[in-house]
Amino acid sequence: MDKQLHAKLIKTIESANDIILGKDHAIRLAMTCLLARGHLLIEDLPGVGKTTLAHVIAQLLGLEFHRIQFTSDMLPADILGISIYAQGSGQFTFHPGPIFANVILADEINRATPKAQSALLEAMEERQITIEGETRPLADPFFVIATQNPIEHIGTYPLPESQLDRFLMSISLGYPDANAERVLLTSSDRRTELQKLKATIDQASLLLLQQQVLQVSTSAALIDYVQALLQFSRQSGHFVCGLSPRAGLALLHASKAWALIQHRDFVIPEDVQAVLATVTNHRLVNIDQDALQSPSDKLLTVAIP
Repeated sequence: MDKQLHAKLIKTIESANDIILGKDHAIRLAMTCLLARGHLLIEDLPGVGKTTLAHVIAQLLGLEFHRIQFTSDMLPADILGISIYAQGSGQFTFHPGPIFANVILADEINRATPKAQSALLEAMEERQITIEGETRPLADPFFVIATQNPIEHIGTYPLPESQLDRFLMSISLGYPDANAERVLLTSSDRRTELQKLKATIDQASLLLLQQQVLQVSTSAALIDYVQALLQFSRQSGHFVCGLSPRAGLALLHASKAWALIQHRDFVIPEDVQAVLATVTNHRLVNIDQDALQSPSDKLLTVAIP
């Protein structure tokens, strides 16, 4: 990868760290998801910076950003858009919804009904929507960041498996450490700092980085390791259902993007392990419901070939 291009990428991560304090690893994972052309789910308690992270990414990339606040009375048309009859012309005119942007923040997505949630399915997978028989392409790049509160909160609708599988990665921010929280409490408002942010990477460079992810190489031994993880998830008896081939591709793409951020043009097993939890934990359910061990912890017991 070109050194100047990689420098822009690192500058973007560093600038995000100036706003989202003490969360460098989460920021790198979010950028990994973007570079891999996936979509990101952030599940955490209210008030830990989920929405701010989405704003920061859009601001630093200089991309068009739309925030959709999901509510229980939301309809698919509120997301996708609607055709309205114009009496003067005697024709229907399509009014695009907020889905037509580069970065979409689907805020508190699990507060909407499954019908509204499903409106995102085609957009996230096909990067297009079909309304009244007409297919309309979406922006490129197109990145959905969805936030959700823990499912035990009142007024939430659990995301169906088909929707969860559309997210390449799922992360949590968690509470900041003591030092980061002290800076947060004693410094200026993060929203004020956010408004001062300037784009650190342009759209053309971002698209080029996404193309370069596809060129990151994987050895036969690395593919053997990914296949061993997939087979373990299906045959070990630990999980309700094993990882699908699409999940395997997601793991590989995320590993390539993580390697690119590390300024390497090849994937090593440590890259796979770095993204494993974020790619697999929302796709796997423990049969024994063992809350003390996450699915990815069990996958990490698989030996590297």
